[in-house]
Amino acid sequence: MDLRALQKPLKEQYRSDARASQITLRAKGSQTDAPVSCAVDLGRAIYKAEAHKGVGGAGAGACSGDLLLGALAACAQITCQMVATAMGVPTNSIEVTVEGDLDLRGTLGIAKDVPVGFTGIRVRFDVEAPQATAEQLRALQEKTEQYCVVMQTLLHPPKIEATWAAEPLG
Repeated sequence: MDLRALQKPLKEQYRSDARASQITLRAKGSQTDAPVSCAVDLGRAIYKAEAHKGVGGAGAGACSGDLLLGALAACAQITCQMVATAMGVPTNSIEVTVEGDLDLRGTLGIAKDVPVGFTGIRVRFDVEAPQATAEQLRALQEKTEQYCVVMQTLLHPPKIEATWAAEPLG
């Protein structure tokens, strides 16, 4: 695949019209028949999410934490592959593993001193590239981490605005 040729018209368009590069992604959660699960519509696919077994879910499906880590793994994986291709770094394989630590006492509200959410996230890149130089691998790491959208979002979180539209009873 000639990634540079694929991206060239996009880059030219975005340079000449910066507004064309601005997109809004959307995910919409909706209720299912059980309070421990939901459907997440991404516009191109619908995924089922469940509460983690540790907070009362069945444990058979992906929980929201899994989806967050999965988003980071997917973004890091694709970014690393694309950067390696664009830089001409010869690789045999690239695999990304993401792990995150949670203390469910915070989520369940039983320990006020325990934070709700991940307390640590680790991203491991396993790159098999016997023909790559140390300089190429350093550049691959730097550029992958620099251009991974999900990693950069987690490292530098944007302001989140929550709005509620609720109808009162009676």
